[in-house]
Amino acid sequence: MEVAPLEEHDESVVVAAEERPQSGGGSRDLNDVGFTMEEFTALLSQYDYHFNPGDVVSGTVFNLEPKGSLIDIGAKTAAFMPLQEASINRVEDLADVLQPGDVREFFILSEENEDGQLMLSIRRIEYQMAWERVRQLQKEDATIYSEVFATNRGGALVRVEGLRGFIPGSHISTRKPKEELVEEVLPLKFLEVDEERNRLVLSHRRALVERKMNRLEVGEVVVGNVRGIKPYGAFIDIGGVSGLLHISEISHEHIETSHAVLNVGDQLKVMIIDLDAERGRISLSTKALEPEPGDMLTNPQKVFDRAEEMAALYKQMLEEQVEGEPVEMAYES
Repeated sequence: MEVAPLEEHDESVVVAAEERPQSGGGSRDLNDVGFTMEEFTALLSQYDYHFNPGDVVSGTVFNLEPKGSLIDIGAKTAAFMPLQEASINRVEDLADVLQPGDVREFFILSEENEDGQLMLSIRRIEYQMAWERVRQLQKEDATIYSEVFATNRGGALVRVEGLRGFIPGSHISTRKPKEELVEEVLPLKFLEVDEERNRLVLSHRRALVERKMNRLEVGEVVVGNVRGIKPYGAFIDIGGVSGLLHISEISHEHIETSHAVLNVGDQLKVMIIDLDAERGRISLSTKALEPEPGDMLTNPQKVFDRAEEMAALYKQMLEEQVEGEPVEMAYES
């Protein structure tokens, strides 16, 4: 029976051509089935898979090896995924994350080698998803919790969504030495999320300050301890977070140096004059608590004894300023 030429060719044509019995024991030219060699080559190319680096493809795991896994993605040769590309986290044994028959997506790392084999990665997909997740968490200004896995001279290292993050020493709020923080879980806020520079910077201090700020208000008097003195003022520990008592906020009288009034370890009452949650800063004052200008220099105990009274006057002043009535603090004569 003569085979009529076909207007359109599909896989069934190829199968039919391959399965057609040969007549007379000899081979038959492709023209005998209605199309030329060029058309046959073009037909095959329609069903040939083309893979490029950067593509994400679906594949089936069919063999686990000590150094990697063979993956069927429909290419001419099985693709290979190295052990180190199996996850964004460290993997010792592929069987911990993959099993033969698993179907999932893979990232194509490279073009075919001389054996026609492609190199694949799961880690790259997880890496991209992790950066997308931390960008969303930063946008939400979320507080996250992460375990410290190492420390160095500059600060501490943690993992967030599998990515390595860094906490600068200046953003660690704890009395413990940094070395003792390993394996401790800390609340953290995002400071910098930069995928291009592979920089993920976090703040423990800002997370604690925000938590503390939720229970504090401007005008409130709190008890703190001097934990450090700088040329520009003193850092006061108030319940586990630090606030800055700027040198200009110690007294109405001019002070040359904070050491003239304060010493590390001193306990004192201070008033909160500003809460900056975005920057994680608490600003404090003893100047606003002075019954008379200069009392912090001559009689600090008097300042602490009457702190709540003076704070109430300060809050009243703030409320009246909001209402549009200029008010000045009244001091004893």
